[in-house]
Amino acid sequence: MKKEKEKLGATGFSIEYWDVNYKDADEMDNIVNAKEHATYIKAILGLEYIDVSSVVDLGFGLGILFKEVLKIFQPYRALGIEPSLHPFELMSKKKLTSIESTKLSLENIDLVTWAKKENTKTTARHKTFDLGICTSVFQYLSDEEIEFVLPIMAKRIRYLYFSVPTNLELRRQIEDLEFKDEYAIHRTREKYLKMIRPHFTFVSSRLLESKIHFTDETTNFTDLLFRF
Repeated sequence: MKKEKEKLGATGFSIEYWDVNYKDADEMDNIVNAKEHATYIKAILGLEYIDVSSVVDLGFGLGILFKEVLKIFQPYRALGIEPSLHPFELMSKKKLTSIESTKLSLENIDLVTWAKKENTKTTARHKTFDLGICTSVFQYLSDEEIEFVLPIMAKRIRYLYFSVPTNLELRRQIEDLEFKDEYAIHRTREKYLKMIRPHFTFVSSRLLESKIHFTDETTNFTDLLFRF
């Protein structure tokens, strides 16, 4: 099982993976348009007057989106985790935020390890994050790992900016872009929804709301037609 997880990349990738998979990083979603993503998150949350004072990025990679989110929200507290040593060392040498008031921490750990650590903490408000970022991570986790981390993410994160390629998108990458991610697990949209829905409500494109922190009666997103 351990060797299988390492092969899938759940605990991070070598420098070769980053050199191959991110050789055209300037053309990739969440990188070339990172500023637009951050602006969108700010706008959709701002529309409902939701304040964000703490942010966690659960796999920041090259740190492009994380940096833009920190810039636009200027949170008081921020944490970034990244299991791959190569991008972690690169980002550790760079200045991800120029906001002196932001208490920023970076950890070279994987999502499962983070979830295990968080699961041992209290549920006090200051231990939760207003906003979480988790983009292109779940395709590298096994079913068991996803089922383990999701309830803990819902406990620790109020709003989650989330994306993962489904089997159709991964297939299109191969057919249209001639790019095959050998580590990515192919799952259907239906399977991801079945895993996510017990823990999060979909309130907008890519934006999820924790079912532990909010219900239809307590949500800030009052347009109930678009909650599913």
